[in-house]
Amino acid sequence: MEVKGKRDMTTVMVVDDSPTMRAMLTDMLQRNGLDVIEAEDGLAAKTMLQTSRPDLVITDIVMPRMNGYELCRWVKNDLRDLNLPVIMCSTKGEAFDRHWGMKQGGDAYITKPFNPSEMLDLIRKLLKARAES
Repeated sequence: MEVKGKRDMTTVMVVDDSPTMRAMLTDMLQRNGLDVIEAEDGLAAKTMLQTSRPDLVITDIVMPRMNGYELCRWVKNDLRDLNLPVIMCSTKGEAFDRHWGMKQGGDAYITKPFNPSEMLDLIRKLLKARAES
């Protein structure tokens, strides 16, 4: 997956307090030609986003210090000009959780465990929409 612009590689930020989940997502994304930067919670991601410019963020919801809902709201408000897609990725699979995630500005919501090909399709779709906007 490549995007047009000054960089050759598309970068995805993976935000999850589980080292195992971060490693699994990072491995899957890198095997599919994406660069990955990782953060262990929303606060670490927020700090990294002050200087890093990923093309898309995948965030867990339940995390210490700053949860995924708070991170998503911050990205959609404070980094509005970047048009940065946010995928909410959580074990919280109830309709309310999905609804609330989208109300926070999430572009997509996927429950764990997820199908890797579904995740990759979703990433491609969101990156294509971002490139066209």
